[in-house]
Amino acid sequence: MDRVDLGNGIALDVQDVGPRDGPVLIFLHGFPDSHRTWRHQVSQFSDRFRCIVPDQRGYRGSSKPKGAENYTPDKLIGDVFLLAAALGVGKFTIVGHDWGGALAWGVALLGQGMGRVERAIIANAPHPTIFPKLLYTNRQQRAASQYFRLFRDPESDQLVEQFGLAGVLAKAFGETPDNPKMEPEERAALQADWENREAAIAMLSWYRASPVAVLDMDAPYELPANYKPVPIPKLTIPTMVIWAMDDIALPPANLDGMDELIDDLTVVKVPGSGHFVQWEAPAAVNAAMEEFLGRTG
Repeated sequence: MDRVDLGNGIALDVQDVGPRDGPVLIFLHGFPDSHRTWRHQVSQFSDRFRCIVPDQRGYRGSSKPKGAENYTPDKLIGDVFLLAAALGVGKFTIVGHDWGGALAWGVALLGQGMGRVERAIIANAPHPTIFPKLLYTNRQQRAASQYFRLFRDPESDQLVEQFGLAGVLAKAFGETPDNPKMEPEERAALQADWENREAAIAMLSWYRASPVAVLDMDAPYELPANYKPVPIPKLTIPTMVIWAMDDIALPPANLDGMDELIDDLTVVKVPGSGHFVQWEAPAAVNAAMEEFLGRTG
């Protein structure tokens, strides 16, 4: 890992591998992950692509400023462009999953106008126009997102102090069995990361800074009369959305209407995979990326 100082005072730990003159892929992990979540993709593509894979703000050894105001989407998206600048990268393809995918939408939308972002690959991360509406109108999505309310509750910090991030995850999702698709050494590394109390609070701050509203299950299933979606332009760069169809946190309803928001859209559905499709179904993800990168390169 390299330590990279950004122009805003944030420092990120970054895996930077592959030919320096090759096309650039910037990978963004989600919650509660790290750069290691992309291990199968980095192994696949780093012979031809420069793969830049940060531990994002608040995670592991990267900077952890205190206060949710330091984790608003604009600051997190800004980190990506500042990282590219610090590494001398002009144009790049953005690749994201989960929260990293949410940022990837923003990076792509801003970067297409600047000529900085050439392509986007987004795995199981909802579009910023579709997701907020589903939280109001779709019972399945609202039920699946109730954990937001727990993560935003300041009382969760007491669980973190006692048990690390694992305590909050257990309260939100129950004692879930280990995923047999995750290697034991990766599971051990992830659980060790969750012991870092300072990082756990920072990770929860991503949820606390998010503007999306998650109502309780008894609230009406309709858009409020004063609902005004943030105006978001169409995405015009080649974009591939990879969706694990067994994701209990983000149902496939998130794909509905996406073709109206993206001019050059490829959707790849991956059956039999849960949320962490990049390591639960790496062969399918890598094959889809190979085809997309080859076709659009």
